[in-house]
Amino acid sequence: MLSNILIYFVVIPLLMLGGLALCRNIRQIRAVAVVGSLALTALSVYVLLEYLGLRNAGATEPMLFVDSWTWFEPLNIHLAVGVDGISVAMLILSSIIVLAGSFASWTVAQPKAFFLWLILLSTGVFGFFISIDLFTMFMFYEVALIPMYLLIGVWGSGRKNYSAMKLTLMLMGGSAFLMLGLIGIYYHSAPEGGQLTWNILEIAKNDAISHGWQTFLFPMTFVGFGVLGAMFPFHTWSPDGHASAPTAVSMLHAGVLMKLGGYGCFRVAIYLMPQAAHELSYIFLILTGISVVYGAFCACVKTDLKYINAYSSVSHCGLVLFAILMLNTTAMTGAIMQMLSHGLMTALFFALIGMIYGRTHTREITQMGGMMKILPYLSVCYVIAGMASLGLPGLSGFVAEMTVFVGSFQAGMADYLAGEGSLRLVFTLVACCSIVITAVYILRVVGKLLFGPVYDQHHLTLTDATWWERLSTAMLIISVAAIGCFPNFFNNLINTTFSPEIFKVLGM
Repeated sequence: MLSNILIYFVVIPLLMLGGLALCRNIRQIRAVAVVGSLALTALSVYVLLEYLGLRNAGATEPMLFVDSWTWFEPLNIHLAVGVDGISVAMLILSSIIVLAGSFASWTVAQPKAFFLWLILLSTGVFGFFISIDLFTMFMFYEVALIPMYLLIGVWGSGRKNYSAMKLTLMLMGGSAFLMLGLIGIYYHSAPEGGQLTWNILEIAKNDAISHGWQTFLFPMTFVGFGVLGAMFPFHTWSPDGHASAPTAVSMLHAGVLMKLGGYGCFRVAIYLMPQAAHELSYIFLILTGISVVYGAFCACVKTDLKYINAYSSVSHCGLVLFAILMLNTTAMTGAIMQMLSHGLMTALFFALIGMIYGRTHTREITQMGGMMKILPYLSVCYVIAGMASLGLPGLSGFVAEMTVFVGSFQAGMADYLAGEGSLRLVFTLVACCSIVITAVYILRVVGKLLFGPVYDQHHLTLTDATWWERLSTAMLIISVAAIGCFPNFFNNLINTTFSPEIFKVLGM
C-alpha cells in the first residue's frame, strides 16, 4: 500500500494527529502543524511534477498513479486511488491553504484540540480528492464535514452554536441525497450478471446505467454535492457558517471544502451520467445562474466583512457549477480554474478579515475606516484580494472568469444556432452581470474600510501584521499572481483530464 505515493496524502495527516497527541507545549504543537503542512505541500508539488513527467512521456490513461486495495469484499469496496489534472490541482490548492491556515492560527486558543480537528478535516479533503471508489470518496467526504461542527461550535464567534447546527443539518441532508444517489449508481454499475463496483473508472467503462435510472439518480447526486457547493436555494448554511467560524476554518471551508461540491458534480454526476446531464442541465443552470447573481446582490447590502465575503463565495461557487453544466471543455476548464482562483482568493480574504478582527474586535465596515494608514500591509493585501475578485488582468480571477464566460458563450451560441433554444445564452448574459455587481461591493468595502476617515481613535494604536501573518498572506498572494501570470501552465494541466475517454463519455 505504501508504495503508492498518493496514499501519503492520508498517512501524513494521520502522523500529524499522532504527533499532536504527544505534544506538551505550544511550540511543539506549532512545529507539528507547520512541518506536516510543509510535507503535504512538498508532496503535492512532487506529485504534480511526476504527473506532468508521465504525461509528457506519453501516458494517455484517464488517471495516473492508480492503485486499489480490497477493503470489504462482499460489497466490492476498495481503497482505490488515482489522480488526473483536476485532482492534482485540487491537491495543490488544499496543501497551500492548509499551510497558510496553520500560520493564520498561530495564536488560537486550545491549540492542540483545534489543530487535531483541523487536521482531521484536511484528512477528509485529501482523501476525497485522491479517491476513485465512490464508497471511500463518500467516507472521506463525511470525515471532512463532521469536524466543522466542533470547529465552529467551540472556537467560533457570534451565533456559533446556531451556525454550527445549521451547517451540520443542511450538509447532512445533502449527504443523505448523495448517499441514495451513490447506492443507486452502485446497483446499476455493471451489466446484468456482472460484478457490481464502486470504482468510477469501471462504472464509466461499463456504461450500464440506463437512461431512465440516470434521469432519476442525476438530480440526487448533483443536489447532494451542490449543497456543499452552496447552490441556490441550499446555500443558506454557508454565510452563517463563515460568519461564526474561526479564521483557519473559514479559509479551509471556503477555500477547499466548498470545492468538494464542484469536484463531485463533475467527477460523479456529469462523468457517470452524461445523458441525464445533457437533458437536465437546464434545470440546474437556472439554479446556479440565480446563485451567481443572488450571491453578488446579497454581498452588496451586507456590512459584516465575513458575510460580504461569504455571499461572494456563494456567487463564485455558483459560477463553478454554472460552467460545469455548459458541458464543453472550455467552460469546464474555466470551472476548474475558478475553483483554484476562488479557493486561494477567498482564503486570503478570510485570513485578512480574521487578522483585522483580531485587532479591531469588529467586522462592521461602518465602524472602521482609514485602515490603509493604520495597517498598511494588511490593507494592501486586501486591495490585491479585491482586485483578484474583480477579475483584474494579471491575477487569477481574470483568467478563470474569462475562460468560464467564453466557454459559456460558445455553448449558448451552439444551442441557439442549432435551434435548441437560448436559455444557456440568456443565463450566460445574466451571469456576466455579476462582474458589475462584484465591482460594486468590492470597491464599496475597499473605499469605506481602507480609505475612509478613522471612526475609532483607539484604532490608531493598532500594530500591523506579524511575521507569521505576513508569511500566511504572502504565499496566498503569490499563488493568486502565479495563476494570473502563467495561465497556460494551469490550463494545460487541467486539459490533460479531457482525454478521448472523457470526451466520449461527455458526448463531445
